[in-house]
Amino acid sequence: MTIAIMQPYFLPYIGYFQLMNAVDEFIVYDNIEFSKKGWINRNRILVNGKDSFITLPLKKDSDYLDVKDRYLANTWKDDRVKMKNRIIESYRKAPFFDGAYPVVDKCIFFDDMNLFNFIFHSITTIKEHLEIPAQLHISSFINIDHELKAQGKVIEICKARNAAKYVNPIGGISLYDKDEFKDEGIDLGFLKSNDVIYKQFNHDFIPWLSIIDVLMFNSKDMIKDNLISNYSII
Repeated sequence: MTIAIMQPYFLPYIGYFQLMNAVDEFIVYDNIEFSKKGWINRNRILVNGKDSFITLPLKKDSDYLDVKDRYLANTWKDDRVKMKNRIIESYRKAPFFDGAYPVVDKCIFFDDMNLFNFIFHSITTIKEHLEIPAQLHISSFINIDHELKAQGKVIEICKARNAAKYVNPIGGISLYDKDEFKDEGIDLGFLKSNDVIYKQFNHDFIPWLSIIDVLMFNSKDMIKDNLISNYSII
């Protein structure tokens, strides 16, 4: 069995779903410290030919809490209407808007103020829409020592799930040692996304925007049959 492990990201770029497509089980960290500088509660969409952030507002709390212990701000019920309108205005003339927007709407209007639950629901919604067969699991439900960090934690999760192979995004190639995984009977691979390029109205192409952008400008079949598998594993 092949697995991958990732942080929960808000409507992430296509590489996130390519990784999910490459494995049998995709594990999402809920018991990981929230990072302000990452992609947990924000992403980018196309607005007037430029990239622009969409952000989930968070309730003020300790910066040291895990993602599963953070909550959306009380303003979210109003803010999500503004986000909806912004997405509609930006993409209403996109060729696949009619099929894509209901999927996005289902993510944005999910009624759970817990940050992890909200993001996990959106990841699941996109996975099901694109018919990615991987099973999703939540890290804290796996019986390991959750005080472990970095490579040690990854290896223990792999062992707990009886994984023969672990795949990580190429950006982590300097973080993991193939020999140490091999000593535990685990093959380590790295996923490298190939260029994913498509027409974005008549603007210069901006790569790696939120999956929202991919859905708006590509048919579901094009994403499933081509874009989602446009990667190599080394």
